This record gives sequence, structure tokens and C-alpha cells, in this order.
Amino acid sequence: MSEQYVLDLQEVAETQVTIVGGKGAHLGGLSRIEGIRVPGGFCVTTDAFRRIMAEAPSIDDHLDQLSRVDPDDREAIRTLSARIRRTVEGIAIPGDLAAEITRAVGRLGEQAACAVRSSATAEDLPTASFAGQQDTYLNVVGPTAILQHISRCWASLFTERAVTYRHRNGIDHRTVHMAVVVQQMVFPHAAGILFTADPVTGNRKVATVDAGFGLGEALVSGLVNPDVFTVRHGEVVARTISAKQRAVQPLPAGGTREVPIDSRRQEQPALTDAQAVRLVELGRRIEAHFGRPQDIEWCLADDGFQIVQSRPITTLFPIPETGDQENHVYLSVGHQQMMTDPMRPLGISVWQLTAMAPMHEAGGRLFVDATRRLASPASRAALLDVVGRGDPLIRDALETVLDRDDFVRSLPDAGLGGPPARGASAPIETDPAIVTELIERSRTSIAALERDIRTRTGPALFDFLLETFEEHKRVLSDPLSMQAIMAGMEATWWLNDTLREWLGEKNAADTLTLSAPDNVTSEMGLALLDVADVIRPHPEVVAFLRGVECVEDDAFLDELAKLVGGAEARDAIESYLDRYGMRCVGEIDITRPRWRERPTTLVPVILDNVRNFEPGAAERRFEQGRQKAEKKEQDVLSRLRALPDGDRKADETKRMIDRVRTFIGYREYPKYGIISRYFVYKRALLAEAERLVRAGVLPEQEDIFYLTFQELHDVVRSHRVDDRLIQQRKDAFRSYHALTPPRVLTSDGEAVTGAYRRDDAPVGALIGLPVSAGTIEGRARVILDMAEADLEAGDILVTAFTDPSWSPLFVGIAGLVTEVGGLMTHGAVIAREYGLPAVVGVERATRLIRDGQRIRVHGTDGYVQILP
Repeated sequence: MSEQYVLDLQEVAETQVTIVGGKGAHLGGLSRIEGIRVPGGFCVTTDAFRRIMAEAPSIDDHLDQLSRVDPDDREAIRTLSARIRRTVEGIAIPGDLAAEITRAVGRLGEQAACAVRSSATAEDLPTASFAGQQDTYLNVVGPTAILQHISRCWASLFTERAVTYRHRNGIDHRTVHMAVVVQQMVFPHAAGILFTADPVTGNRKVATVDAGFGLGEALVSGLVNPDVFTVRHGEVVARTISAKQRAVQPLPAGGTREVPIDSRRQEQPALTDAQAVRLVELGRRIEAHFGRPQDIEWCLADDGFQIVQSRPITTLFPIPETGDQENHVYLSVGHQQMMTDPMRPLGISVWQLTAMAPMHEAGGRLFVDATRRLASPASRAALLDVVGRGDPLIRDALETVLDRDDFVRSLPDAGLGGPPARGASAPIETDPAIVTELIERSRTSIAALERDIRTRTGPALFDFLLETFEEHKRVLSDPLSMQAIMAGMEATWWLNDTLREWLGEKNAADTLTLSAPDNVTSEMGLALLDVADVIRPHPEVVAFLRGVECVEDDAFLDELAKLVGGAEARDAIESYLDRYGMRCVGEIDITRPRWRERPTTLVPVILDNVRNFEPGAAERRFEQGRQKAEKKEQDVLSRLRALPDGDRKADETKRMIDRVRTFIGYREYPKYGIISRYFVYKRALLAEAERLVRAGVLPEQEDIFYLTFQELHDVVRSHRVDDRLIQQRKDAFRSYHALTPPRVLTSDGEAVTGAYRRDDAPVGALIGLPVSAGTIEGRARVILDMAEADLEAGDILVTAFTDPSWSPLFVGIAGLVTEVGGLMTHGAVIAREYGLPAVVGVERATRLIRDGQRIRVHGTDGYVQILP
């Protein structure tokens, strides 16, 4: 195909990103929308850019060096990128290319003033806007100046900020090319930016208009505060008129300058309300065309609005698809399950197929629709009570939505169901044999699953799994299991509420539940201390583990066994993996690598245990906790007996203490059962994937993670797969990591965060939810990946969330702070088991607390102080 160097904007299709870049493609699409005016112009295509780059072979060497540079080495990036820019700007534009561009300029008018804009192929994309990464030049006059500025635009692909942005987004510098858009300048009275959705809350029904006098550059560069108009349902519902002291105006000979605005005009609105509403109408037309909310640059000249740029707003959290126009309120599943990272499609679909409630996907996360429960006064009260005890931020967010009378319509109570009110679950005896029986039921069910799945392959495997998922749900909904869980939780609530009332003591249950029996998650942390005891006496094994990053996971245990003491170490690790190898960080996503698949993940924690503990630490730790709980029980009961009606109060409290110690440990077991079953499913599906790879259907085993369960079933039946679909899913999954899932999301797209609304913490403290009593001061270790843990005794773990797989770290820390969590989530339960002061639900904790800072965690009162 012959090369095209210049295309008129009217000729450009919005699919031609590889030819005219993201900005050029969007402008081409905009110019075709009825009623939308776009300044005339043309695109210098990526063919021209590639031709220029070919003129300087040395650029290849520079790009090789750039690809090897550490993204954090700013000095190296600055030096290399400047060298590339100088080289690109120094290349003379070949005569035929310069002539073609000059002819295109002539069609706009020989001395026409133009805007010359960079348009990279990785720019204005649905998943990454790259806004501001390359350069734009305004009021460029005459062909010579335009050619010079086109060279500058090509070079701007290698600005330090653009190079760093690509590094951090995992984009290869060689795959990105630069086109240039040349458009007639608009000299406006006013200009600015229109967001067709609220960029802060995400509400798709609200549009915001930023407006200032003169060219929009004054707003984009932060030179002035804009007027801000908020428009909803065709009317301005809020406005802020700023004092606009300066504007950017064009110079007659080219270029721009800042000018002061007459003091009498500074506080006049840049737009009337009617103009703001009209602009939003145009924005809605553009949004409908591109199919997603847009960030639009606009100008207002004598004859109306002109649109000079439109790009997707990439920071908005997607909305679950419902297929109706009703209002919906969604609760984040990830915040309940302590896993707010995105999940791959197979993980999402398997969780949906095995969950007890319908779940909706958006942004790689799962949500439950709480609208019907909120619509009924009775089920609303029960829901708010349950979620409020677990996570006050979710309750506050829901109340914020409910305060808008028109969003959730009330319905009659009859037949709506909902979680039982606290205390309403059926009674159950305080009998440890019940827990023993439930654990045995779970083990028997998993053993049957492992036995029966062995002979299933191909389509028959999927039929078997669909039946098994029903058994999975039956196990989850076992009435006796639910009663045992609720008994432990309700006893905890009773003790905390009642002992606060009778004795004035906060969070008494935290000590009373120390070293509770049958807690499989806390046992998992202590068991790794026993593994460390086996390894500690063997220096050769310890040295090998310190260098284990160089060893592949599948060879790790075999290599270990060759060392002195290595066979015992291997057996200890193998035994641990037999019991806990199905666990991992983010374990509700079946696609995440399990410890059994990647045992080296455990090595940093084992080494921390070897370094920080003495032999026999696990048994001592458990016994110390048990004795503390026993002592606390005696103390509470003796103080109660001294009160009026004390014997009755003490007897009632003793019954609840026995109850909580009988059942609270079992709270962790159903999750252990779920994840055990998940690992059985996963191994069977990966064996199927291996057969597809051998048959040439799939390039890689893990490609199945980007298909839903049903899609994978279809591939196994047909031996055909859509490679483009898998690639699209991989790209989307990568983009989802940049999104922060909200606790509560509405069908309008509004992310409702909630607030603690407390005034009992010191000024400057970080507020959270108290989940494990006590106060501790120490060094903060901000750790986002368990495999990178390097902890010393006395450290306080600060992280985004902790699921059960983090519990081995808990034995070596002094306190815990997380961004996500609730009173009964796994991290809170284990923190109480180990007696760690803990505060969870601390918004942005991993960004507000720096690694190595000294902090004080107030686990009883629910706040964190950063110390000088």
C-alpha cells in the first residue's frame, strides 16, 4: 500500500488511530457528527513520522538504551529523551513531504494562523488518555513556521513526561508513532473544557463546564481559576464564578501572550447559563457518538461553539450493565472479600457461578445490587445494621444515597427478604462438637470432589463442574454452618456492646477471643513459624533461601532437598503446602497463582520468621494468647459480680464468652473450604488448557484466564478461539488496575465514598475503623505485595487490604493498618486472634503513610497518628 503523508480531517475515520493518532482520529469522528463544528485542517500521518525516524539510524540505539532504563531513574530518562528530541528536530523534512504539507497549508490560506497539535497512536484511547504528554503549538503562521512546529511535535513523543508515562503503562516506545494535526486557529471570546460526566464523583447525569476568557490555554496551564457550571437534566444546578485576572491571547505575527483582564470584567461570567446548557447538549451528542463520557475542549467565537478536541474520560469507574433504565445501588464485593484488585474474566465468572447472590461485573470487579433491599423499610434497616457494623463507610454512603428521596423508591415490605436482623437467626447450642462436625462435612465434600473430578475431561468436565458448583453453593448455604458463623459474630457484638454498657470497657471481645480454637487462618500463620523452626538450624538452607529469586518455582523444592538439612526443610514446606497451598493473595480470583504453584512466594516470610523468632514460638504464642483470654475472662466476671444484679450479669456474660470461643474460630473455615474447592477446579481447567495448547488451539495455557467459564466450555467443544477477544481482554484487564473501585456505586455512575463523621480523634489523625484493641507505636512498613515483605519485630504493616493469605505476616508484626476492611473481615479477625492493635478502612493509608515513618495505631479508638 502506498504511503499517505497528508489527510484532510474530513477524510479521516475515527478507526484510523494507527495512521493519524488518537487525537486525529477523534477529530475525524467529531467532524462527521451532525451539528458539531470542528475547525478545518489536515493530519500529517504516521507514515511521515516513520520516514523521518528512518533518516536517523542512531535513534534505534537510543531507543534500545531507553527500554533498559529503570523507570525511576529520572536523570537517565531526561538525558536520553533530550538526545532523541535533538536528533528528531535536526532532521530536514524531505522536499516532497514538505511540498505536500505546504500545499495543504495553502488550502487553509497561505498566511492562515494554525494550531499544530501532536497526535500519538497511544493517545486519547479508551483506556489511557495520555493527556498532556505531547506538545501543542497555537497561532503558528505561515508554511515555514508550521513545518518547524511539525518537527517539534514529532520530537515531543520523547519528552521526559511522555517517556515516563509509557514506561509506567507498560507501552513499548517503538510501538508508538506520532501524527500531527494542523487546524485553523479559532480566536474565541471564551474557551474551556467540558466533562460530560462529573470527573470527581463519576456521575454520568451531571456535566461540568470550565470556562475562561480568551484561549483555553489559560485554563489548561492553570494560569487562572475557571468559572465552573454544573449542569443536570438541561439546567444549571450550580455555578462558581471566579475572578479571572489574566487570559491568553494570540499575537498578530504568531504565538500567544498572557494579558491582564480589565478589573470590571474579571468577575463577569465567561458564559451565560443558556450557553452552558447549549454546550452540554453538544457534549451529549458527542458522548452518544463515541459511546462513552468525554473530556472536550471547546471555543466560543462570534458564530457559536467550535470543538477542538474530545477524548474519553479514562478515570471513571464503569457501570454494571443492567439493560433497564431503573435506578440501581451497587455494593462492592471486593470490599467485603478483602480483594479490591481487578479479576480476570474466568475468575469473575467462576465466582458468579458459585456465589450465593447474583453479582454484576464492572471494571474487573464484582458488585451486588442492593436496590430492592434498600427499597423496603424493614430489609433496609437490617442491611444498614449489618453493613454498618462491618464497614461504617458503606453505611454512610448508602445513607447518602437514601437521603436523595427520588433515587430509591420505597416499596412495601412484603416478600422482599433481606439479611436477618441481628439476633434473629435460629438458636444453636454452644457445643464444640458442632464445629467439629461442620469441618468434617467440608473435608468429606472436598475429598469427594477430588476423587470424582479425576476422570473428567473435555466437555464432560464442564458438565461435571456445573453440577459441582451447585454442590459448592449447597455447602456454602448449609443452615448449620450459617448458624455457627452468626453465633460467633453475634456473641462478639453482644460482648462489646454489653460490657461497654456495664463496665465502660471498649472492645472487650478483642482480648476474650485471643487464641480461639479451630481458626484455620490463624493456625496457618503459626504453622509457618514451625516451618522456620525446621529450617533455622541449617545455615546452608537459609543461604539458599536468601538467593531463591534465581530459582524457578518448579525446581525450588528439588534444589532445596540436595542441601544439608534440605530434605527436612523440603518436607516441612511440602507438608505446609499440602494443608495451605491452595491459598494466595487475591484468592477469590481462581486465576491467581496459588502457593502450591509458586512456593517461592512464602520464602520472604519464612526468612523473617527464622530471623525474628526463637524455636517453639508458635506454641508459646498460642498459649500466651489463651492465657490472656482466660485472665481477661476472670477479670470481667469478677468485676461484673461486684455490680448490682452482678451474678446474673456474670452468668450471662460467661455464657457469651463460651459461645464466642466455641464459634468465632469457625468464622474462617468456610472461606478455607471455598478456596480448597477452587484449587481443585483450577487444576482441572489448567489440564484442559494444556490439552488445548498441545492441539494448537491456544498459544499459552493461561490464555484461558481471559475467557469466561462458558466461553472456555465453547472453546473446548469447538477447538476454535477468538485471539482478538483474548487480546482485548488482556488490554482491558491491564487498564482496570488504574481504577479505584468504590464501596458504593450507583447506576448514574456516581462513586459514593462515605465518611466516618467522627470528632473524637486528634487533629491530623487518619480515621478508620477500630477492629482490634490496643495502642502500638512503631515503624510503618508499607507493603503492597506479600512477596516483597521484609519485616522486623515491632514493625506495623500498612497495606491496601489483607485476605487470609496475609496471616503468616501477622505473627511477625506489632500492628496493622489497611485501606479496606470491616469488623468481621479476615484481617480484623486474625488481628484480634493475635492481639495486634489494628485500624482498617483508613482511606489512602498507603499513600498518606510513607514506608519507614513512625506511626501510632490506636486500635481501640480507630485512628492512626503519623509521628514526627
